[in-house]
Amino acid sequence: QLQLVESGGGLVQPGGSLRLSCAASGFTLDYYDIAWFRQTPGKEREGVSCISSTDGRTYYDDSVKGRFTISRDNAKNTGYLQMNSLEPEDTGVYYCAALLARLAGCSYYLRSNAEYDYWGQGTQVTVSS
Repeated sequence: QLQLVESGGGLVQPGGSLRLSCAASGFTLDYYDIAWFRQTPGKEREGVSCISSTDGRTYYDDSVKGRFTISRDNAKNTGYLQMNSLEPEDTGVYYCAALLARLAGCSYYLRSNAEYDYWGQGTQVTVSS
């Protein structure tokens, strides 16, 4: 079965950290850009970060820049999103997605609402005291 499975969400206090994982099964992530999106209450789904399959370049939305770090381990067929200094505004459902590498950088597709090839089921992140 071809799928992405997220894990690592949970409840954390403001200022805390979480590490989300995105494990692929049935296909190899080597040739795919990995992206993280989030759906926060009252807002449309937004692209948070992405990492290119070809050169490892990364992109971050301004709202998370300096706090979140995206990475990938192709040997484990898994992507990650390390989230530090979490704020209540980061609360939401986080989804990972994979897009077969194309000519433009991953940020182009993240910001242009491209159709990703695979989506995970989402993992809830709640930042609250």
